[in-house]
Amino acid sequence: MYLRSDLHIHTHESDGLLSVEEVISLAHANNVQTIAITDHESTQAVSKAEKLAEELNIKIIPGVELLTSYRGHEVHLLGYFNNVNHPLLQGRLKEIRAQRTSLAHDMVDCLVSNGISLKWQDVEKEVGADGAVTKGHIMRAMYHQEDGNSSKNWREIAAHFRPGGVAHLPYLNHAFEDAVDLIFSCGGLPVIAHPGLLWDPQIVFSLLAYRPIGLEVYYGYWERQTVLIQYYTEVAEKNAIIATGGSDYHGPSGYVQLGQIDIPYENILKLRDYLTI
Repeated sequence: MYLRSDLHIHTHESDGLLSVEEVISLAHANNVQTIAITDHESTQAVSKAEKLAEELNIKIIPGVELLTSYRGHEVHLLGYFNNVNHPLLQGRLKEIRAQRTSLAHDMVDCLVSNGISLKWQDVEKEVGADGAVTKGHIMRAMYHQEDGNSSKNWREIAAHFRPGGVAHLPYLNHAFEDAVDLIFSCGGLPVIAHPGLLWDPQIVFSLLAYRPIGLEVYYGYWERQTVLIQYYTEVAEKNAIIATGGSDYHGPSGYVQLGQIDIPYENILKLRDYLTI
């Protein structure tokens, strides 16, 4: 059974292009019944989303996306909660936002020292709230540069931040295991985000072995979507306590639109039952 749901959505409170109001309006227009706002290291959008969604009969699952590290690499971890206002969670999120913003400063310095014209003020213009400044904001600032020397090719821009790129500075201050423990300590459920994007496909088994957690199975993997969803469905059945999914929506220019990824509704009910919401 499929009732449209989307458990991976970003707003302007982190690196999404749309405001909370616009996201809720779009979910309603797309007939999406259940959504999770999962901004990076920020839950500021959740309470506002809950108030707006209630009027439109849309169910909100409070969430967040954390950037964590494992064996020297970045791993994205989703956290779903009954309530995101736990002081331990909010205190740690504040620390991480400051650390990630500091790292973004270093990324800009690396770009500038390698001849790329970019000012920190240009990056700040892309940040819509008091959240962490991320490489996503830097990439958009580079794209919007009007000096005539900046690339308008997203692949070329993104290459600067990948291994071997001049601004490849992974965030390694939040261990995956600590992030999992944090989410559980605050009454939430950790879920490994988009495992098909991990640097080593086999690492997912090590991550899932740490503690019983969930796996984001239903995801828009471009031309490999069908194959990878089938593969991670089998992985989740044997190794995870729940399989979730979502669009990883950042705005209308993205590859996958809000609510476009099919998620079995029984999985949504299982998540809500776990969180007692």
